[in-house]
Amino acid sequence: MTPRLKDRYKKEIIQSLMTKLNYKNINAVPKIKKIVLNMGLGQDGLDKKKMEVCIKDMSSITGQYPVITKFKKSISNFKSRKGSNAGLKVTLRNDRMYEFLDRLVNIALPRIKDFRGLKDSACDKFGNFTFGVKEHIIFPEINFDKVETIRGMDITIVTNSNSKGNTVSLLKEFNFPIIQDSEKRKKKIKKIVNEVKEDKTEKG
Repeated sequence: MTPRLKDRYKKEIIQSLMTKLNYKNINAVPKIKKIVLNMGLGQDGLDKKKMEVCIKDMSSITGQYPVITKFKKSISNFKSRKGSNAGLKVTLRNDRMYEFLDRLVNIALPRIKDFRGLKDSACDKFGNFTFGVKEHIIFPEINFDKVETIRGMDITIVTNSNSKGNTVSLLKEFNFPIIQDSEKRKKKIKKIVNEVKEDKTEKG
């Protein structure tokens, strides 16, 4: 069975973006290529039992077995040795990617305490949208009563978009709760005010 959001992308979102972004070629419409999740383990990466719990949680959340990432160099401040376990990583594509996206947007994010939205500044110049989740227990697959340690993770939505604006437009079509970064907005307003003042000064 085709994931709900994948079906919606093909039947509704593509056409909507072609109109909003003024595209005539369907192949130019931005799309999500993959979703990458990273969970740092710190000292728990050296504990076999805790590692097994983390692997189980990541597998439950994503529906896919994670890859164990290693430290590339030793860092004395973090008591980490080169080659030791650094964290867990999962890369989702195709159907699993859309299924995770559906649960993330409609179930997990709304469960974040005092959640107001994801800032648009989380989007980089390559069209990727990255944000952090402080508590992995927001995902319904995790049984809160059995969790010993609450962990955070970083989630990156990788797209083929060539601009921040197009990426934000794409994610909003999937009902991503994206808001304008207040600091970014303040700087923009300040810039406009200064330009107006300079213009008035020049005119005398």
